[in-house]
Amino acid sequence: MDLRYTEQEGHFRDELRAWLGDVLPNVPPVPSDHTDLKARRAYDTDWQRLLYEAGYAGIHWPAEFGGRGSTPTEHLIFLEETERAGAPYVGVNFVGQLHAGPTLIAEANDEQRAAHLAPILRGEHVWCQGFSEPGSGSDLASLSTRAIDDGEDYVVTGQKIWTSFAQVADYCELIVRTDPDAPKHRGITWLIMPMDLPGIEIRPIDTALGSGEFAEMFLDEVRIPKANRVGAENDGWRVTMVTFAFERGTAFISEIISSQRLLADLAQVARKVTRRSGTAWDDMGIRRELGRLDAELDALWSLTKRNVSQAQRTGMVGPGGSVFKLAYSDVRTRMADLAERVLSRAGLAIGETLDLSELDHVGQRIYTLTLTIAAGTSEIQRNIVGERLLGLPKDR
Repeated sequence: MDLRYTEQEGHFRDELRAWLGDVLPNVPPVPSDHTDLKARRAYDTDWQRLLYEAGYAGIHWPAEFGGRGSTPTEHLIFLEETERAGAPYVGVNFVGQLHAGPTLIAEANDEQRAAHLAPILRGEHVWCQGFSEPGSGSDLASLSTRAIDDGEDYVVTGQKIWTSFAQVADYCELIVRTDPDAPKHRGITWLIMPMDLPGIEIRPIDTALGSGEFAEMFLDEVRIPKANRVGAENDGWRVTMVTFAFERGTAFISEIISSQRLLADLAQVARKVTRRSGTAWDDMGIRRELGRLDAELDALWSLTKRNVSQAQRTGMVGPGGSVFKLAYSDVRTRMADLAERVLSRAGLAIGETLDLSELDHVGQRIYTLTLTIAAGTSEIQRNIVGERLLGLPKDR
C-alpha cells in the first residue's frame, strides 16, 4: 500500500486545478428546477463536452477507447479536485460514464464499442440502468423480465424500477431472463436497449425531496436485436458482476468530500442554534460526536486511497469496496441522527434551516435513508465481508 502521490501525479493535480480555475467561472449554476430533466440533461452534457474537449472525459478509460488512460490514483485526484472546486457532477451521464461504458470496454465486441463509446464520452448519448425490479432488488438474480428468442430479436416483457434518468436516456443497460429453466444466476442476458423502441413506457417516481430522476420502466414486447447482446446468451450475470465492479473503489470519493463539508457546516450550525441560555455547541456530547464523525470520515478517506492503491497494483478493489460502503452508510446515518438533534424543531421541514446554513441538512438527512440500499444494501455488503474476508459460510 502506498498512500503517497508521485511527482507526476502532483503535476497532474496542478494542471487540473489550473484548468478548473479557468473554466468554472464561466459555467452557469445547476438548473434550480429538479424536475426539469431536459434542462438537467442539457446542463450535464454541456459539462461533459467541456471535459471531452479538454481531454478529461473518461479519464479512467483506456486511451485506445477514447479515454485518457489515467491510473486509479489520477482518477481519485480528478474526482477530489472537481468536487472541492464545486465543478458539476457527472449527473445524467453517470451510468454511461461509470457503468455501461467500462462494461462495454471489457465485454462488448468491436462494433458495439465503435457505436457507443465515443458518443458517451462526448456527452451525446445518455444511458440508464434497467437492473432492479419491484420483486428483485437485493436478490437481483431473481429478476423476472423475460426475453423470448424470436429470430434476429429478443422480445422483452417485464418491469424495471428505480431507473435513474430513464426519461431523458438514449440507451439502457438491461438485464433479462433468457432461460427460465436454468438456475437463476445462469439464465440472464445483458442487452443494449435503445430507449426509443416501441413498447417502452416510462413513469416518473416522485421522491420525498421533490426530485424527479427516478422512474419505473414498463416493457411490453419490446423487440431488441440480438446484435445488441453483450457477451453470450445466459452469461449476463457474469457481465453484470463486471458492471458492479465499477461501482467500487473511486465511486464514493465525491460523497466523502461533500460529507466532510456537510459535517463542518453542521458544526457551525451547532454554534448558532440556541439551547436555553446557550447553543447546541455547548453540549459536550454533541461536540464529542462531531469529532468522532470527523475522525471516521478521515479514516474512510484513507481507506479509499488504500482501495485505489490496491486497484492500481492488482487491477481489483476487492472486498475493500464493500467494507467502505458498509462503514460509510453507517457514518452518514449517524451524521443524520446528529443533525436531527442539533437542528431540533428547525429540522422538521425542508428549507427551514436556510437561515442557519446554505446547505440543506434536512434534505441530506432524508437522502441518507437511501445509502443503506443504493449500490448494494448493507445486508449484501455484510455477506460479502463475512464470506470473502472472514471466511464465514455463505448465506443460504
